[in-house]
Amino acid sequence: MLKEFKEFALKGNVMDLAVAVIIGGAFGKIVSSLVNDILMPAIGVLMGGISFQDLKYVITPASGDIAEVAILYGAFIQSVVDFVIVAFSIFLFIKLLSSRKKQEAEAPAAPPEPSQEVVLLEEIRDLMKSK
Repeated sequence: MLKEFKEFALKGNVMDLAVAVIIGGAFGKIVSSLVNDILMPAIGVLMGGISFQDLKYVITPASGDIAEVAILYGAFIQSVVDFVIVAFSIFLFIKLLSSRKKQEAEAPAAPPEPSQEVVLLEEIRDLMKSK
């Protein structure tokens, strides 16, 4: 399953991408809220009470009217966790769709009934064999 997830997240195809965009947009805000409001605070507490939103590397501190210039790597970590959850959810959805398509493909289709001409020709053949 992990191998398939890596292939999906890194390769994929056009249909997978279209489904990912639609589903990602549909519940992206829910996942963002889950990450920002529930998961990251819990992980922060487990890591010694840190807040990921406050994690940053200050390049130039604020002075007077000039704003601080910083790299917000805590927000980046939250975005990565958010992406992994969305990508994994979409992967599971695509896997479900693929397994259903495989089941439909494996089900043997009933052979089509022969046309009346074929039935008539078979009857003539059988009559000629019997004589």
